[in-house]
Amino acid sequence: MGDNKKQVMIFAVDDSEHSFYALEWTLDHLIIPTNSLFNIVVVHAKTSPSGVIGLAGPGASDVLQAVEADLKRAATKVIEKAKDLCKKKGVKDTDMAFDLVDGDARNVACDAVDKHQASLLVLGSHGYGTFKRAVLGSVSDFCSHHANCSVMIVKQPKTSN
Repeated sequence: MGDNKKQVMIFAVDDSEHSFYALEWTLDHLIIPTNSLFNIVVVHAKTSPSGVIGLAGPGASDVLQAVEADLKRAATKVIEKAKDLCKKKGVKDTDMAFDLVDGDARNVACDAVDKHQASLLVLGSHGYGTFKRAVLGSVSDFCSHHANCSVMIVKQPKTSN
């Protein structure tokens, strides 16, 4: 992918509006289509069916296969949407790559940093409150402590009513 002299930026994307706002903001502010300093690798973590449902007994494997197919379809849509946005913003094909990886988003993002020897990991912020963040865990919080590179968290501005 691209020029070996360029640094690698990992962008961890999910299916949320916050995530795509952050991708667009990053492309607008940090990626110069004609002469970017970065090669960008967009990664998306696909949840495993067992992480979504816990089933046992007759017919469970059929249900798991159906759930797996739905999860793969949804994950592919996320990657395609990210790819379309990158192309729309003028990023050259040689400067971008896309990875769809099974696993927890926290580990997938940090592993991608190591795999691609990235110098920057970019994440969108969901803007969860304290309670929701405590229950669900924060991908950005985890990555800011465990990724072997700088981490940038892009927050979507709050809309006023």
